[in-house]
Amino acid sequence: MVKFSLVIATTADLALAALLIGVSGFMFGGGPESIHASATAAAGYFTIVLGCVLAPIAGFVLNARGKASIGVTVAWLPIAGALVAVMVPAPY
Repeated sequence: MVKFSLVIATTADLALAALLIGVSGFMFGGGPESIHASATAAAGYFTIVLGCVLAPIAGFVLNARGKASIGVTVAWLPIAGALVAVMVPAPY
């Protein structure tokens, strides 16, 4: 059951990373629909995408070392963070 949860978390994390990469042009692109975000925002965005990729790897490593519950929790953290970010109201 733990491996199944880790595989589902990996699929969800990679899908979230793909979505973030897909919409990055609206934040950092040069087009008229871009918000022209700063380099600091780009670095933070890169860190979030990297976290989406590394979290499932850490989950599998922790599972292999006998810490299955912590591994599953770490693997699901990016998805939980995305759900919290969606629930935050817009600042306008």
